[in-house]
Amino acid sequence: MEFIIVTGLSGAGKSRAVDALEDIGFYCVDNIPPKLIATFYELFQQVKSGFQRVAVVTDIRGGKMFSSLEEVLTQFQEEGREYKLLFLDASDVVLINRFKETRRKHPLAQNYHGALDLAVEGEREILKPVRERADYIIDTSYLSPAQLKERISNLFLGDSSAALMINCVSFGFKYGIPAEADLVFDVRCLPNPYYVEELKNLTGLDDPVREYVMQWEQTQGFLKRWIDLIDYMIPLYCNEGKSQLVVAIGCTGGHHRSVALAQYLYIHLMEAGKRTSVHHRDIRKS
Repeated sequence: MEFIIVTGLSGAGKSRAVDALEDIGFYCVDNIPPKLIATFYELFQQVKSGFQRVAVVTDIRGGKMFSSLEEVLTQFQEEGREYKLLFLDASDVVLINRFKETRRKHPLAQNYHGALDLAVEGEREILKPVRERADYIIDTSYLSPAQLKERISNLFLGDSSAALMINCVSFGFKYGIPAEADLVFDVRCLPNPYYVEELKNLTGLDDPVREYVMQWEQTQGFLKRWIDLIDYMIPLYCNEGKSQLVVAIGCTGGHHRSVALAQYLYIHLMEAGKRTSVHHRDIRKS
């Protein structure tokens, strides 16, 4: 049985993540107190009809009961129960705006006399130890519902326990570094197609931009060393039992250089038989 525990910050998109998991065949149960997770785990294993893929959601809505989640996760590890922990995250500014737009009440609002910013900050502090134990972290700050669904599908459509999942993410430094990134590479040192008039409005997915980025000696020197480093590090992460590796490549706006190089890495990993995906976070931003 493939068993996923979903948690994360309020407003970060757990409901949409569950919808995406259901779409790819998971049986999902929402808002479970942590102490009941083991009971559900045993129940689903014993059902004769068989549940091959199960996801349960637990979060701060459980109040004081949520504090037992770390204890439950430790118990699972000690007893050898296989599970994966998916953590949904987003920036404070985005979370606050989402609550304002939907007019929903934050679960901790009463604890902070209605101060939304303090409630978000307080929840982040509570969840910090859980986030550090996560197998998968998805930052939804700049993801549309369709993009979130795509990320979930890429992670779990196959057997998530089969191999390390490597996510190649391009981004623009002007919009911030992806919160879920494990490795961050800054390629703003490479020649910029933005200053070439006929390339300015294209992206790294277009052949003229890709050819421009790749033609330079600086780029070729970077690629050789960069790919060697990635290839060397992947087995090390696998040996550590890591489930997800997020490689983030950033340029100024996230349209040209980072996109071309993220695609290059993605194709390289695909050809090497690795389980991988690519996401261009800021490619549509102006």
